[in-house]
Amino acid sequence: MELDGVAIELVTGDIVRQPGIDAVVNAANAELLPGGGVAGAVHRAAGPGLAAECRPLAPISPGDAVITGGHDLANPYVIHCLGPVYGKDRPEDELLATCYRRALELAERHGLRSVAFPAISTGVFGYPMPLAAEVAISAVLSMLEELESVRTIRFVLTEDEALRHHDDALRRLAAL
Repeated sequence: MELDGVAIELVTGDIVRQPGIDAVVNAANAELLPGGGVAGAVHRAAGPGLAAECRPLAPISPGDAVITGGHDLANPYVIHCLGPVYGKDRPEDELLATCYRRALELAERHGLRSVAFPAISTGVFGYPMPLAAEVAISAVLSMLEELESVRTIRFVLTEDEALRHHDDALRRLAAL
C-alpha cells in the first residue's frame, strides 16, 4: 500500500534477510547485547563488530532507539529499539509507539530511504500481537507526513497470523 508517497509493505520472512533495505530494526534489549529472538538473529548475522559498536551506546530505556552500522548484514544500518515489556513498562502502548517513531526519526536524520521493522515487543516481552500491530501501524501512519527521505517501510513478520493482524490494522487505520 502506498500512502503519502511512502510504500508500506507487509511480508513474512526473516528480518536479517532484507537486501535492498537501508536499515533493519533490531528488537533490542537494554544493554544492546546479543540475546534470543530478533536481537540474537541480528547480532549473529551482523557479526562481532555490531556488539563492539553497541557497547558504548548502552544502556537504553524502553521507547529509545539508537543507530549503528550493519556490519556483516546486507543492510548498511541497524536501528536498535527497546520495546516495552507488556504489563511491566507503562504506558506500554506509548512506549511501543515511541520505538517506531524514534526509529523513523533516526532513519530520516541519516537520509535513509527504507526501513524494515520486526514486530517489536511481541516475543519474550509478551506484547499481544493484535495490540502490537495496532500500535505499530498507528505510529507509522502518524509519521508519514513528516517523512522526507524514507520511501519504504516494511514490516517483516515471522508468521502468517502476525501478517494478518498487521494487514487488518493497516487497512482499518489507513481508511480513516
